[in-house]
Amino acid sequence: MLNRETSGITLPGTAQGARTDPATRFGAPLDPRNNSLNFIRLILALMVLFAHSFFIVGAGTGPGFKGENLGGWAVAGFFGISGYLITGSRFNNRLGTFLVHRIARIVPAFLVCLVAMAAIFAPIAYYIQHSSLHGFFQTPTTPANSIFANMFLKISTYDIAGTPAGVPYPGAWNGSLWTLYFEFLCYLLVAFLGTFAIFKKTPWPMVAAFILSVLVWANLQKIDPYIQNNLDFNLLARLVPFFLGGAVVKVFSKRIGLSWQGAAVAAVLAAASILGLEGFGNQLAAPFLAYVLLWISTWLPSPKLVLKNDVSYGAYIYAFPVQQLLAVFGAYHWGVWWFTLAALLATMPLAIASWLLVEQPIMRSVRRRS
Repeated sequence: MLNRETSGITLPGTAQGARTDPATRFGAPLDPRNNSLNFIRLILALMVLFAHSFFIVGAGTGPGFKGENLGGWAVAGFFGISGYLITGSRFNNRLGTFLVHRIARIVPAFLVCLVAMAAIFAPIAYYIQHSSLHGFFQTPTTPANSIFANMFLKISTYDIAGTPAGVPYPGAWNGSLWTLYFEFLCYLLVAFLGTFAIFKKTPWPMVAAFILSVLVWANLQKIDPYIQNNLDFNLLARLVPFFLGGAVVKVFSKRIGLSWQGAAVAAVLAAASILGLEGFGNQLAAPFLAYVLLWISTWLPSPKLVLKNDVSYGAYIYAFPVQQLLAVFGAYHWGVWWFTLAALLATMPLAIASWLLVEQPIMRSVRRRS
């Protein structure tokens, strides 16, 4: 999710250079202008697309590991990278500037996606289902209501005019957008923490916040009766540790740079946590997973166009509706692999258009005004 800061589900950025920041005890700092984070985020977005293909063609939940399918691990990676970048953005900006940048980065493209689903995707599906558009605007979930009900990031309705129907995964146009609400709540959490000077002076308060978030997740069954098993609280408790894990890496970044030795240690600790601790090992591994992803961005080659153009957010928000529209046309009969390839080819033009026509112009305008 730019002050060259970047956004939540989004940033430019591979510290290929061997420059060592004198403030770090070892390793190199992440070069904000020379890293492959855009490319890594795009890979994560396409992992989500692939994972969703299994649901949409009716082939189960797809590959998974330790309670998360492939898409769940990709979202964890998104949140970890985002936690690192957004924490840096908060600590380098006033609260007002930070919030304006975050809203500008995530909301406009989200709103355009809602309109596209209501004005393009759903009418096509409705026409195929009913052979006309008669009644399309008077259905229980009208197109206008689908936009208004979801426009504040919290997804409360997934269908539009009863579409998509007649597909293996009916009644949901976009099963990816729900994470954006929790992403933005994480922005607000960091915005709040950043108002306290101690979080900028020493890394340990952020470490404490991370540990607290893991403890909440680990003890969720004990907490649930007091919050009436609130689903939003459960989802937030699941995702916040991944975000704060990235934040922990950020607050230590002036002391601990990125190096292959550090990545090797982080990978071992992450594996030990995930494999050895049931229930909360995934969350406890968050800082180590974030460190490994950031280190990968320092050496993984990135296509030049992707280095300068962050299409990962567009790919993330448009993949699911594209997949559902393909399913409406019967493409789910092709099987997971061919279906995924078709969805990829159809999604990328929309992702590129979202970046060039919505995301990039708005962020440039906001930065100029800032």
